[in-house]
Amino acid sequence: MNTKDVRWKQRFQNFEKAFLRLKEAMELEELNELERNGLIQRFEFTLDSSWKVMKDYLEDKGFSFNPAPKDTFRLAQQSKVIDYAQELIDGLDMRNELSHDYSGAKFESFEPQLRDKTFVALQKLYALFSKEMG
Repeated sequence: MNTKDVRWKQRFQNFEKAFLRLKEAMELEELNELERNGLIQRFEFTLDSSWKVMKDYLEDKGFSFNPAPKDTFRLAQQSKVIDYAQELIDGLDMRNELSHDYSGAKFESFEPQLRDKTFVALQKLYALFSKEMG
């Protein structure tokens, strides 16, 4: 294997583990507080690893850019790699809000967005990289 492309593939393995754990948590309904906290934690891990694998993937394709999470997703959309950058960017904003929500109140308002938009975008990203892995 070419050493140039190893980094994004290694990152994908981490993303895949995080995504599959998030998927497992997303299948639960009527979450208790502990389950909700676990879902949020899995969401945060998955989202963090998603932009990092995308960053490494774009760098492997020859792009040079500011490796910030939102910029990475914007470049991926501008480069026609994905067409759902806004859902992932909104997910980053949601992650930031949820990481400072100690009452759990924000989760209830964000849950529909997480389930219907951000998770769907993460599923598409997972499918994209799974296909790229061959």
